[in-house]
Amino acid sequence: MIDRYANFAALSERELEGRDYRIHLRLGWSTIAIVAPHGGGIERGTMEIADAIAGREHMFYCFEGTKTKRNHELHITSDNFDEPRCLAAISQAEEVIAIHGAKGNDLTVYAGGLDIELKKEILEALTREGFAAANDPSPRRQGRGLSNICNRGGSGMGVQLELTKGLRRTMFADPNPGGCTSPTAVFDSFVSAVRMVLLNEKVAKPY
Repeated sequence: MIDRYANFAALSERELEGRDYRIHLRLGWSTIAIVAPHGGGIERGTMEIADAIAGREHMFYCFEGTKTKRNHELHITSDNFDEPRCLAAISQAEEVIAIHGAKGNDLTVYAGGLDIELKKEILEALTREGFAAANDPSPRRQGRGLSNICNRGGSGMGVQLELTKGLRRTMFADPNPGGCTSPTAVFDSFVSAVRMVLLNEKVAKPY
């Protein structure tokens, strides 16, 4: 699907903050930023997952779609995502991990990004917890562009995690399949596995 908006400037001309979207930003003391550029109704569950991974140690940013319908129109591809508050915040981070939602009913998390070592560590940790986790086979989701939001921290290298719709559905026990208010044990296990990797990262140190 082709994005309706090529960048944030184009989006902000047509969409109204507080009505169509919200921006969440919480600073942390580490040099890691956890980003969900397609949260809320755009890629459901990614905001909640990113928020939980960030905790209070890491920076948390989310662009949340809040339209009553057609939130997919707010999707700006990761190589073009240039919301100013996001760029300003993650420029202060060393490492960025971006949480995304992928299509598909399989229960898989796919990883991309330029930080090969951290990506490997996260995939291994998730596999140990019983998740199907692999390098992303999609040529469109490699996360290797220098302008990709996951690679715009100080190191120039980050990680992109794509969680399928099927996997995200298992993470929330809501009566409404689109809801994301009641995290399950699967959610807790996923978040814990990623957080444990970040706990051991040398970049996760106070400024």
